[in-house]
Amino acid sequence: MEDLGLNLLLYSIFVIAITVFNDEVIKSTKFKIYAAAHLFAAILVVIINSDLSIIAYFFSFIFFVGYSHYQSIRSIYAAFLAAIMQFITIPFSLLKRLSEVKIGNYNFKPIIRPIKYIVLPLFIVFVFTMIYSGANKVFGHYLEVTFVNIGDFFYNTFGFIFKDLSFDRFMHLCFGILVTGGLLITFYSNVIGKIESYFKENLSRKRRDKRSTSIWNEVINTFFGQLINKKLALKTEYIIGFISFAALNLLLLCLNGIDIWWLWLEKGRNLAEVNYSADLHDGTNALIFSIVLAMAVILYFFRGNLNFYYKNKTLKALAIAWMIQNFILIISVFIRDGYYIEFYGLTHKRIGVLVFALLCIIGLATVYLKVNRQKTLFYLFKVNGNIWFALLLVFSSINWDVFIARYNLTQSSKTSIDADFLLSLSNKTLPVLDKYRAKLHYTPSEAPYQTEIAKPQTADFYQKRLDERIDSFRERYESLNWLSLSFQDWNTAEYFGLNKTINK
Repeated sequence: MEDLGLNLLLYSIFVIAITVFNDEVIKSTKFKIYAAAHLFAAILVVIINSDLSIIAYFFSFIFFVGYSHYQSIRSIYAAFLAAIMQFITIPFSLLKRLSEVKIGNYNFKPIIRPIKYIVLPLFIVFVFTMIYSGANKVFGHYLEVTFVNIGDFFYNTFGFIFKDLSFDRFMHLCFGILVTGGLLITFYSNVIGKIESYFKENLSRKRRDKRSTSIWNEVINTFFGQLINKKLALKTEYIIGFISFAALNLLLLCLNGIDIWWLWLEKGRNLAEVNYSADLHDGTNALIFSIVLAMAVILYFFRGNLNFYYKNKTLKALAIAWMIQNFILIISVFIRDGYYIEFYGLTHKRIGVLVFALLCIIGLATVYLKVNRQKTLFYLFKVNGNIWFALLLVFSSINWDVFIARYNLTQSSKTSIDADFLLSLSNKTLPVLDKYRAKLHYTPSEAPYQTEIAKPQTADFYQKRLDERIDSFRERYESLNWLSLSFQDWNTAEYFGLNKTINK
């Protein structure tokens, strides 16, 4: 019944400490990096305590578990799957470990052995029972009655235990033990690491065997006939790629020219932005999708032997030119979003557009490395995955709600104030909203041809809502104990004098 705060940091310290003392876990550099990353994420939950910091915490936790138990894996995707495997296989891992336990000359193997013949059939029967109960209402009714009777039997038999012990707390404890077991007990199969070992990071030239056939070859033959099976198949692919990249460069050159004239130049600024909202949401989404699609096209043409074709320098030059033009396109996205923020203020989605544009820049940079250094798609996913995780930790260290509220209210002379949006932000913003409560009313935008983006209420309405938010926070804060402690809640309580009241 507590909020996420100091309790997560304490739990993480416990899990990391237990893992450090686990002899089966190698204390490699990779282990230390992801242990430190998870500890940093746990500290951010206490300091920042935002939804993004909590998301970063759980992702870092999963990656730490995956990497610590299976250090042969190389990507965060494999680490994620390995951690999930840890949880799914808890019963099997526990039974295997118990079968190896010996007390003197006695061991548990004769007792554990029959259980393994029951667990899997029981799980399969349970799954199909749920399916059949959904397919047949009569069967589902009888099943429900059966479970109710079983529940009543256990309650009547063991109900006395929970007269002084909360059943919810007991189940929470059992769930915690189950999760912790999955974190600490290594699954006895490293199947994910073995599968990942087949993926290489550097491209190698493959000789085509005309005698070998596959489903993919049969599909290609059906649609393209002998076009790519001829001796000049690689040259044909080169010509197709050359024509495609040349045409795409000309097309994007026209688009970038229009953007530079109407969007980048100061004199075109007031002419182009007739409707900021439609231009941002429709135009920007299309541009970002085109950038992602552009990276996919480049990856397609440079997926195999075309990387080693002796005439591919021209094709690489065209591909790099297209990457540069896509980078210019991303700058246009930044400018569009900047204009929109200038006139209508900050929101999470507008910040998200900037972040996604930044990710596109990183994606283009890594695609360039892939083409220039002849890397594989696995290398691309591996590098980008690590970068995304690092950026998640970096962005989690920023208190976005407070940043948004403070920016919009301090820039109220230039941007429109959407009081409904500001009052929907987290409790961390209450000190800022209270400080600028006189500005909590609707103000129109200074943008040309602006359209109303809010349904304004009276100033008294927003003052009342703010007071209700403060009272709700006060009631919630006084009902929690030190386990839910976070710096942001403490800071908000300090602003409203709640800490002094509690201490007294």
